[in-house]
Amino acid sequence: MNASDYIVFVDESGDHGLETIDPQFPVFVLAFCILAKTAYSRFVLPSITEFKFAHFGHDQVVLHERDIRKDLGDFSILREPARKSAFLAELTALIEAVPMTIIASVIRKDLLVGRYTYPNNPYQIALGFGLERVAVWLRRQNAAGATPVIIECRGKREDDELELEFRRICAGANYRREQFSLQPRFVPKSGNVPGLQIADLVARPIARHTMNAAQINRAYSVIEKKLDRSPSGAVFGWGLKVFP
Repeated sequence: MNASDYIVFVDESGDHGLETIDPQFPVFVLAFCILAKTAYSRFVLPSITEFKFAHFGHDQVVLHERDIRKDLGDFSILREPARKSAFLAELTALIEAVPMTIIASVIRKDLLVGRYTYPNNPYQIALGFGLERVAVWLRRQNAAGATPVIIECRGKREDDELELEFRRICAGANYRREQFSLQPRFVPKSGNVPGLQIADLVARPIARHTMNAAQINRAYSVIEKKLDRSPSGAVFGWGLKVFP
């Protein structure tokens, strides 16, 4: 099968486990960032590289939301408030300029265990919701061919289980009972893939907004503009699926 003109990057925020739920962060989010391959190769790749050159002198740094937030590793240079403020402002502007569509699946784990006696795995639930909406979006673009979905490796056993669930969903085990032309590709963090770093950066702000929509969230205000929408402009159920 020929490849489509689009590529999808997926990353997560939060823990998908249900045995112990952090009351301060009771959500699990999967963020799907969809880009035209031309936009990714001509804009995203050079823009991320230039950003890294400007701040670190090389492009081997992996932009990881948690490390940036906590000033860890390569991001210890951000412990100076003024420098961190400038860094975040530039990074936010870069994300704002990326021509992408975002679809996010948010699982409220606290509500999930309260509603279901034997709840399914939050990762699998989020994956199903996300892939369904990605497939619908691609159909609206008249995308032809198989679309690669790039996912960060999590460990061999977890990756094998995830790939099995991914292929099961795409084979017809979905709400629409349709086959999706989506192909999973697992990549290690050491692969330093800019698309995965973007997905990582957008996932947590979506989680924070879901938990407290009234709180000012500059990052989410940028992300919200890129969420998929219904023909009438609705985000919920389209670019943002919250369950239950």
